[in-house]
Amino acid sequence: MGTHYQGSKTEINALNTFIKFVRAAESINSRLNARLVKEGLTVSQFGILEALLHLGPLCQKELADKILKSGGNITMVIDNLEKQGFVKRERGEKDRRLFTIHLTAEGRNLIERVFPGHVKAIVDEMNVLSEVEQIELQRMSKIIGMKNLQNNIVEK
Repeated sequence: MGTHYQGSKTEINALNTFIKFVRAAESINSRLNARLVKEGLTVSQFGILEALLHLGPLCQKELADKILKSGGNITMVIDNLEKQGFVKRERGEKDRRLFTIHLTAEGRNLIERVFPGHVKAIVDEMNVLSEVEQIELQRMSKIIGMKNLQNNIVEK
């Protein structure tokens, strides 16, 4: 279903594109998130574990940037992962205010077990598009995502 707004052709087209884009993303996220819940993980917890698996130990700010979460939110998520024994914090030697987050053996085992199924589920979701269509969607999504960065460059 598209917009019921009675605006210009440009406005209606933009609104309908936005609605379809967001609904598609929400639909995919809903199905993927249900898989994570079955594993006892939130999306943020999974994102942190995945980042640590593939990038190695990171400070909290780097993790927040990687999974697009605020500093306050990331602290709570890391607290919960730490309570479950999946990550550990190590205080910086040079800057005692800085904590580096590491996977524990238990956390590594969990993410290494869950990640392949998550990848398969994403591949299954994207298989409705051809390889060429997926590449085109990547290109267009990047353009939309980089819009603010492009505007900041033009304004300076």
